Parts: sequence; structure tokens; C-alpha cells
Amino acid sequence: MTGRLIAVEGGEGSGKTTQARMLADALGAVFTREPGGTPLGEQIRDLLLGTEGDAPCDRAEALLMAAARAQHVDRVVVPALARGDDVVTDRYIGSSLAYQGVGRGLGVAAVAAVSEFAVDGVEADLVVLLDVDTAEAVARLDGSLDRIEQAGDEFHARVAAAYRDLAAADPQHWVVVDGRGTVDEVAQCLQAAVAERLP
Repeated sequence: MTGRLIAVEGGEGSGKTTQARMLADALGAVFTREPGGTPLGEQIRDLLLGTEGDAPCDRAEALLMAAARAQHVDRVVVPALARGDDVVTDRYIGSSLAYQGVGRGLGVAAVAAVSEFAVDGVEADLVVLLDVDTAEAVARLDGSLDRIEQAGDEFHARVAAAYRDLAAADPQHWVVVDGRGTVDEVAQCLQAAVAERLP
């Protein structure tokens, strides 16, 4: 595999989806997202984020995320990297560690084991964390909220703290970008950080 895999992480309202798309455009990379990225992954996404019907319990949520990721890696990420394409993904393993491992209280080690099984050794070359104050990020959310966005302030504060801890524990693979500022200002900082880390 010769392409590079870059994951853009962050809490709800951090702007990561916009920034991941802009980064992919700037690099001429494949853009994809989790959960989703494949027909099966999008079906799982609907199950995970929908507010109608039977919501998954916390363990089921973690396993559904892993199932979507396994399909995503197999059908989208690995083929793109094998072609020599760079891939920018809106969320990857870090999301599961922060949201299910810490946010849901399932434990980082347990969720990491499930995630590692799902990706079968396909690790991100770089993880970019868009760091935004939780209150500011929640204020950015507009319209109808999905099930995870509705999880409450304490949950989102735990997720934000978990992301910072993950980045601090692995500075070789993670870079933190201040998510405050205009879309263009953040994009400039993010793209510069990626260019510096992955020349």
C-alpha cells in the first residue's frame, strides 16, 4: 500500500466533516466517512444515528461501529491505498476509543481490541484532532440532532477529554489543530500541519 491514510477526528460540531472534505480536495485524495463510506456502512450509520426505533445498547453501538469500519476498510480504504491514492476519512479508530471507550464507559482497551480486529492492521498514517471547546461545538449544531449528538453535555465533555488524552499519548501519529476561527483559517492551519507531518 503506497497511499497515505489521514483521519480527521473531533467531537460533534467541531467542523471535522467540512475540514476533512477540504483537506481531501487540497490533496486530491479520496474522501470517505465513518460510520458509512459503503452501502452497508451507510445502513449501519442509519441504525446507529437514527432517533426512531430500538436504539442499540452501548456494546451493540461499539460493535456496529466496528462492523461498519471493517467493511469500509476492506471495500474503500485498502483498494484506494493500493492504487496509490491518499485517503482522508471523517472519523476512524479514534472516534470509537473516545465515544464508546470513554464516552460510553466501555473501556479504551476493550474498544481498541474490537477496532484493531476490524481494521486488520490498517492504521492511519496521521490523525488530526480538531479541538474545539465543548460548549462552542454544541452551539454550532443546528437543525435536528442525531442520537449521538443528543447524548448530553457530560457525555460530550468526556469525549472531548478522551480525544485530548489520545492525542497526548501518541504524538507521533496525532496532531492537534485549534478548531476555533473561520472555516478558511482552520483549513489553512490543518493543511499546514498535515504538510509538515506528511511531506
